[in-house]
Amino acid sequence: MPKFDDHRGASRGADDAGLMPVVVQDDLTGEVRMLAYANAEALERTRSTHRATFFSRSRNSMWIKGETSGHVIDVREVRLDCDEDAALYLGDPHGPSCHTGSESCFGVAGGARTPLLLRLEAALEERKGAAAGASYTKSLYEAPERIGQKIQEEAGELARALSGESDERVASEAADVLYHLMVGLRHRDVALREVLAELDRRFGTSGHAEKAARGGSTPK
Repeated sequence: MPKFDDHRGASRGADDAGLMPVVVQDDLTGEVRMLAYANAEALERTRSTHRATFFSRSRNSMWIKGETSGHVIDVREVRLDCDEDAALYLGDPHGPSCHTGSESCFGVAGGARTPLLLRLEAALEERKGAAAGASYTKSLYEAPERIGQKIQEEAGELARALSGESDERVASEAADVLYHLMVGLRHRDVALREVLAELDRRFGTSGHAEKAARGGSTPK
């Protein structure tokens, strides 16, 4: 977290009102959630409380994201850009971040693109309402035993590609594995974010220790 000589004053790169724009990004998925403004005190409060805190230009006062809605953002890290005139909050959002009820303020209407795997997750969820004859994904949902079979089949093809096929084949087979894995997650209604959170939890843990804790067979 950057340090400031005076909470009440502007940081080196803030505007004449002592404010700088703050982009809020989901630390797990990479999704950009919102943009607001903060002064030095708001940044310091965010650092000390780990709750996304901003300064309202219209109300001329400090505010905490989710204070009334409950849709708080737990901030893991605050970064300044290279010119120190903009900040980035990396955090864990709890619920929608936009006042409209959308997950992100930068939705389709704004022209922004969400991270690829989140777009895939949304598309696979939509396929649940498709006709099986028109959608391969829906045909898997209707015969869920095939999902596990396809994951095993595609994983075997990826293993063979890794053993001696071209990089293009490795990428293609890996994409097939990811697709079928995502179908399986959607079938079980397990969010991609839950998987990413589990991977994040394992950072800094020895693969052997993780295996022993889970009773698993393959160290990371």
